[in-house]
Amino acid sequence: MFAVLKTGGKQYKVQAGDILRVEKLAADAGEKVQFNDVLMLGGDAPVVGAPFVEGAGVQAEVIEQIKGDKVIKFVKRRRKHSSKRTVGHRQKLTLVKITDILSSGADKSGIKGATGSAPAGEAAPAAKPAKKAEAKAEAPAAAAADDLTQLNGVGPAAAKKLNEAGIESFAALAALSDEQIAAIDTIKVKPEWVEQAKELAKG
Repeated sequence: MFAVLKTGGKQYKVQAGDILRVEKLAADAGEKVQFNDVLMLGGDAPVVGAPFVEGAGVQAEVIEQIKGDKVIKFVKRRRKHSSKRTVGHRQKLTLVKITDILSSGADKSGIKGATGSAPAGEAAPAAKPAKKAEAKAEAPAAAAADDLTQLNGVGPAAAKKLNEAGIESFAALAALSDEQIAAIDTIKVKPEWVEQAKELAKG
């Protein structure tokens, strides 16, 4: 019996005992994972999914996390530019051994699904909007927006950045705590702006 599974944007024809190199999975060596995107089951009674076979799964054991062969990309621009650039890349892969092919009941097996892991560089930016949203939620909002350019040293660009951080009035700026000021990453709020905002908020 064989199965055709999909992972990492690629399709693989596998059977029990096969060793595969697939796109990096979020699993440690020795851990069991299950591929739930099965496109086809082959054997005496072949089953073709639409697009996936319902209830089917392929179980595998993670052998180790590896890197693929180095790929070198060389770009040369001639004539006017006369520049060249060399970039190397090694794809992160996971070595797995297929242990079992399930034609049904895979959704109740209790083994975690084989999912890819995001590169380290992509996970960090996701935390920034959360900080911005937190600062925006905690900053008190006034009924009407004030002209923040009245503050010394705040121009139209700085006022726009303050608005993006959820600060649209003098009262909102005056009420900021040191922790909230540190959480704002769109602009560095100066202490003198806060003092001026307190005076202007009084009217």
